[in-house]
Amino acid sequence: MTAETTTGSAGVPGPASEPGTAYGTAAGPAGPPPTLLIDLATGLWRAQTLTAAIETGVFESLAAGAADAPGLAARLGIGERPAEILLTACTALGLLEQEDGRYRNGAVADHYLVPGRPDYFGGYVRMVAQYTAPGWLRATDAVRTDAPSKPVPDPDRNMFEEGNRPQAFWDGLYAFSTLTARRMAGALDLSGVHRILDVGGGAGATLIELCRRHPHLNGTVLDLPHVCELARKRIDSAGLSGRIGTAAADFFTDPLPSGHDAVLLSMIMHDWDETQNRRILAACLDALPSGGTVLISELLVADDKSGPVDAALMSMNMLVGTWGRNYTAAEYAGWLRDAGCVRVRTVRFDAPGANGVVIGEKA
Repeated sequence: MTAETTTGSAGVPGPASEPGTAYGTAAGPAGPPPTLLIDLATGLWRAQTLTAAIETGVFESLAAGAADAPGLAARLGIGERPAEILLTACTALGLLEQEDGRYRNGAVADHYLVPGRPDYFGGYVRMVAQYTAPGWLRATDAVRTDAPSKPVPDPDRNMFEEGNRPQAFWDGLYAFSTLTARRMAGALDLSGVHRILDVGGGAGATLIELCRRHPHLNGTVLDLPHVCELARKRIDSAGLSGRIGTAAADFFTDPLPSGHDAVLLSMIMHDWDETQNRRILAACLDALPSGGTVLISELLVADDKSGPVDAALMSMNMLVGTWGRNYTAAEYAGWLRDAGCVRVRTVRFDAPGANGVVIGEKA
């Protein structure tokens, strides 16, 4: 490195600063450090390091015992050079710990990234890399065209129909939904709810966690037929087949089943535009008795549209992959009131897939 350069974040060379200035030059005023921009521009590096470690089996191997770089290389059948580079990167990212040249899983990796463990999250990471990343790499196209940039096998069919979303999507989303549902279950008072309809409930993660937390609760997962098959397997594995059923339906074209005193829409409405969301709410209200409850669980955008980051970026994810976006609590509250709900309120919590539930009661 010459005297004309300095080293910025992540070792990226930057222009030399004049004495007493911050990234300034004699020709212009000093500016703030570009660390934010470097971190944003290189975010893919972090994500792909994590993906490479999962796909090569780093965390699974280290769960069986600590190893140095040559030892791990031999276990994984890769070269010592990439093994050393990957181990160093994972340690720098806080995923691994190193002592005397030997590496072991850190607490987060040990809990979430070892296959077969209850909260295994590697499927979600791989789903993002394989399923959502192609659309993100064309995000500018989505912004310019106001149309999804993520490729699907058949763009003329519903994006959720069988074959238009891979098995990896449903497997990866299950862990994400499970962690979200646990936090939601702890935040909600469901003492007055006895039977809940989970509309667009996917493989059943949310309703499974709600029923585990609230022993008095029963319910139904409603989704497309091929998704209900996945849900039944998960429900059986959880030992909850006596309390949770499934209903195969398209919530845009089929009437929703009655006999429930609450309807849940968990991470569903961000997939659709306002017109379609109002249709969904109308169908939900039609299926509920007077006094029944509608619960909308989402990453809520701030009413002033200033963030938060997770909700804002999930909205970008909807831009590249769907015709929806993430909405504000005020927007959902307005739609609920227009649909005939009273006593509309929002319960806040903090989870990967949601930061609040907007609740309304059918008049």
